[in-house]
Amino acid sequence: MRMGRREFLRNAICAGLGGAGLYSALGNLRLVEAAARAYGPAAFDDYKALVCVFLFGGNDALNMVVPRDAAHYAQYAAARATLAVPQADLLPLTPLAGGGASDGASYGLQKSVREGDAVGMAGLQGLFNGGKAAILGNVGTLIRPVTKAEYRNGSAPLPPQLFSHNNQQAYWQVSRTDDGRNLGWGGRIADLLQDANPGAYIPMNIALNGGSVLQRAANSNPYVIGNDGPRYFSRFEWDGDSRRAFLALMAPEAQTHAFGRSYAASFRRARENADAVGTALEASAPPATAFPDNDLAWQLRMVARLIKVRATLGLKRQIYFVSIGGFDHHDRLLGEQPVLLAEVAQALTAFYNATVELGVADSVTTFTASDFGRTLSSNGDGSDHGWGGHHLVVGGAVRGGRFYGRMPVLQNDGPDDAGWGQIIPTTSVDQYAATLARWFGVADGDLGLIFPNLGNFASRNLGFMG
Repeated sequence: MRMGRREFLRNAICAGLGGAGLYSALGNLRLVEAAARAYGPAAFDDYKALVCVFLFGGNDALNMVVPRDAAHYAQYAAARATLAVPQADLLPLTPLAGGGASDGASYGLQKSVREGDAVGMAGLQGLFNGGKAAILGNVGTLIRPVTKAEYRNGSAPLPPQLFSHNNQQAYWQVSRTDDGRNLGWGGRIADLLQDANPGAYIPMNIALNGGSVLQRAANSNPYVIGNDGPRYFSRFEWDGDSRRAFLALMAPEAQTHAFGRSYAASFRRARENADAVGTALEASAPPATAFPDNDLAWQLRMVARLIKVRATLGLKRQIYFVSIGGFDHHDRLLGEQPVLLAEVAQALTAFYNATVELGVADSVTTFTASDFGRTLSSNGDGSDHGWGGHHLVVGGAVRGGRFYGRMPVLQNDGPDDAGWGQIIPTTSVDQYAATLARWFGVADGDLGLIFPNLGNFASRNLGFMG
């Protein structure tokens, strides 16, 4: 059988590395660099974007997607006790034929209606019922599948520092423990596909209002932009004497030390990127789609504006990172979470409508992530740090109107409860992300370079992307 070019490169490098394991930091990086040669300027003739919406703090997804039929709701209400959303406050989800939840339950979205907001989650309900959004059940960080018995007797390998905000935020975005550089899986995708944007003015990875671990790459830094546009070095742009002096210091080869040259090059690149993006945005009217007045929506509005000028910026592939915080509801869950969920739903709905306006709905996929799910059990007024949780995927290419993954048994100390109401995930972040990466353009044979634990799971494609 004839060996393909990518397989030859991979095997040759593995042999050359000798003692360096296939998934060591050095070995994996070199394999990614070798495989990247197959994704040259002509690799893609279309446009695609992934948009990660990170819900910082750990969203209580058990109160976002709630059973609503009598039997399953009764079980949910008994387990959640003081945290149960009233059955009357659920917006019905109507799956397409064959797309129902694994447990046979009927589900709904919490209305999330607040004063002055008569919409709440209704827009997201419409996207799901219209086949443009899917629900992925009980996702979490895993190295391999874990049973309750294995967790309790300590026989299964586990992600580092479960239930810790910082550690689990990072592991969601890195999804490996063997890379000391902590490159994000979005960054590793960018390293692999970097040549697919041959004429790009800015990197493939773009973050709103701050960098992300997800986009940390070996060969390119993510581009960071604000809700209103590029961020400039205002003092050095407008103050004449300071500007002239500083720019002289930043001129090419004005520094004698390597560190200074590197800093100057980064500064010049930042200014050039800001000029290119600012010029492109100024020349293009924003989408006409109305966005609600909240920070997440402003971030997604800027994403829509950047997508509109993608050709001007020379981009065929893009990965965006936006976020919203405040989900660490150890208390006031029933009062505060609905406000945040309404903001998320309204922002996602407006953004999807903007992609329709721009003619790229089938080319842009938005997905949620969070530190972890929260405990099924109540602490009185809130829930504590958990593990598995449900997530949303939105876009024209999504096989929407369906539930994916296995929904957990909502029973305290039940078969899915690791203890203290912490639900063991049955779908891994690796499977979730690999399904997105495959749609984005990563060849199936290269997914293991990005997600080294993917082979530990029975399915590498969850099927929610068309």
